[in-house]
Amino acid sequence: MRRTKKIVPVAALLALAACAPSTAGQAGQPGGAQAAGKPLPAASVDADFDLNALVAAAKKEGSLLVYDSSGDIEEVAAAFTAKYGIAMEGVKSDTPQTAEKMTREHAADNVTIDAAMYEDGGVLMGQLIPQGIVQTWVPADLQDQILPEDRNPLRALSKATVFAYNTKLSPGGCPIKNIWELTEPAWSGKLVMQDPLGKPTVLSFFTQLDAHGNQALEQAYQAKYGEPLKTEEKSAAYEWIKRLAANKPVLTGSDEDISGAVGAPGATDKKIGFMSISKFRNNEDKGYTQAACAGMTPFTGFSYPKYVAVATKSKHPNAAKLYARFIMTEEGVKHEIGEGGISGNSTVQPRVTPAGLADWKGQLFHTDPKALVSDLQNRQVASDFWRVNHR
Repeated sequence: MRRTKKIVPVAALLALAACAPSTAGQAGQPGGAQAAGKPLPAASVDADFDLNALVAAAKKEGSLLVYDSSGDIEEVAAAFTAKYGIAMEGVKSDTPQTAEKMTREHAADNVTIDAAMYEDGGVLMGQLIPQGIVQTWVPADLQDQILPEDRNPLRALSKATVFAYNTKLSPGGCPIKNIWELTEPAWSGKLVMQDPLGKPTVLSFFTQLDAHGNQALEQAYQAKYGEPLKTEEKSAAYEWIKRLAANKPVLTGSDEDISGAVGAPGATDKKIGFMSISKFRNNEDKGYTQAACAGMTPFTGFSYPKYVAVATKSKHPNAAKLYARFIMTEEGVKHEIGEGGISGNSTVQPRVTPAGLADWKGQLFHTDPKALVSDLQNRQVASDFWRVNHR
């Protein structure tokens, strides 16, 4: 079983969204501009890159501290230390807390976190990189293996959050066939999910749905009820969010709690979990019986990018760069995508996905990286809307 280390939570970063600069144009649409303001600073690529020299310099620095929202970072740290003989500590920390801590350390010129993995691309691209708190460093020897659109910021991998069920309690397959069923009285109080107000990827999912998922939601509604969706909200996405929030979903602070509520051996009540695919490891580790909702209309869940960034004032800059390179290889990233995921290195084969998620491309709603800054700017609206409707 994987061990995780959590830091003591500090103030959430939701207020950052309200302070984000405004945009213009088609920032919220797939392929649209990131923001109307200044573009991201260029990624750093060492023209005279020499891996042996980088390793030697990193060993002289002696240690490395990396924060990540996944406990898998501890396995990455162990593998990194075993390979290079450099003491790496990996700390599990929610992305908002990581961003706040790195911001404070940067301002105080007292940086302890050398690098971080970010699921919250909006804060990374809209706040941390523009403010010079972190930077993107691309390993020159792997550059040709990374698609141009994945280099700045550097996408280490993509993960997914899916709707899941207990296969023992529902041996015939997922009891939910259409996403709108989750808003019906029969499923009131039976969806378990992380609180969107503390989970940036879920808020991003909401805003992305509004940006480029409305047609799919409208078609799914028509298929389920035999008539067009009628709503007074701004879009089909906001109508679905309103109904979902009002249907009393059970909110938790962790995917582990969701997995336990849905798939634990002692579970007797059919529930649907909206959880990270990383928790499918519990089938093997704990004897859980859970699978993704295959065939769910219009999608089984959503995918999102996860980035790696280096602290600009790191006291161990070479070790941080070496880590960034390590996570872009099969040897490093395999610990992050063990239960499913896609590496940012195009030469690394996708890992086996959990039961029920056989078609990563076709079954998932995909986050548009070009709209992540727009997500940040729209986050407060989505947060307030959820808060008002979840009572």
